[in-house]
Amino acid sequence: MSHPFDVAETAAAYATKSPQEILKLAFEHFGDELWISFSGAEDVVLVDMAWKINKGVKVFSLDTGRLHPETYRFIDQVREHYGISIDILSPDPAALEPMVKEKGLFSFYKDGHSECCGIRKTAPLRRKLSTVKAWATGQRRDQSPSTRSEVAVLEIDSAFSPADRPLYKFNPLAQMTSEEVWNYIRALELPYNALHERGFISIGCEPCTRPVLPNQHEREGRWWWEEATQKECGLHSGNIISKI
Repeated sequence: MSHPFDVAETAAAYATKSPQEILKLAFEHFGDELWISFSGAEDVVLVDMAWKINKGVKVFSLDTGRLHPETYRFIDQVREHYGISIDILSPDPAALEPMVKEKGLFSFYKDGHSECCGIRKTAPLRRKLSTVKAWATGQRRDQSPSTRSEVAVLEIDSAFSPADRPLYKFNPLAQMTSEEVWNYIRALELPYNALHERGFISIGCEPCTRPVLPNQHEREGRWWWEEATQKECGLHSGNIISKI
């Protein structure tokens, strides 16, 4: 394994390469130190590609405690399908319980989703990423024109890098379209979240996700009561920071 490397130069060189080539690069440099983020949605494609390169691939998923039953079943289905363990990250009860006690279970409808997402998603992710050198996500540019249109295939994670070192973030699916993702899922008969059959495209927590109507963009089904340019939960907040 050889790292670090010039991120900007490498990102430019791999900007038009296939997701598999980007993942091979990630494994070549980081091997078993690379972790794959799996959200219980279309990034099963990322898990499939990574597993075909490295059968011992390390995968984690965030359990916010508020996911749909279908999402929990899907996460377990993927675990069994590939014969892999999935590291499930949970919120810290010491932070979660006081918020729920003070504000109830649906405070985000009144004061925005940032506090709830911070406790249920961002903090557990930060705890995990503080122990790893590189991670790969299923982010795609077409998921959110307002926050993800410029996602690079490789970057230094500005939101989660520890103070003493850079954290490398790979986005192998950045260039894929929703159509290409679903063609891949159907062609290989991969498992998928049953919510997709009910009009859900972008899937998050149950109270903050709803189906979208024809011709609505997929992220319009997330945090629909808020301003579109802020529709990131904190996991990829660097996307917003870079555009301000």
